[in-house]
Amino acid sequence: MPRMKFQTLTEQMYYILLCLSRECCGMDIMDRVPAMTGGRVQVGSGTLYHLLEEFLEAGMIRETKAEGRRRSYILTDQGRDRLHAEYRRICAQAEDYRRMFGEEALT
Repeated sequence: MPRMKFQTLTEQMYYILLCLSRECCGMDIMDRVPAMTGGRVQVGSGTLYHLLEEFLEAGMIRETKAEGRRRSYILTDQGRDRLHAEYRRICAQAEDYRRMFGEEALT
């Protein structure tokens, strides 16, 4: 059975939405994600703008302003709920790991 769209988020999706908890534009996101993750996660421009369009269509973000080609966005309540649900899912996975291997496995 195919996965429902946005039922789980990729790392790029998660960090894009996390950045959009505050209003910002695409270039801001491309700078913030690697800074936030110590370079572990990168978002290419093609991926970023494709995902922004999908998030807009799904009602997870809204455009706040447009200055020429530069567009700014922010999370909607629906996007914030999806981001929070993904955070809870990730935390549950981490808890499962701790139960299986114990705290000593974290070092």
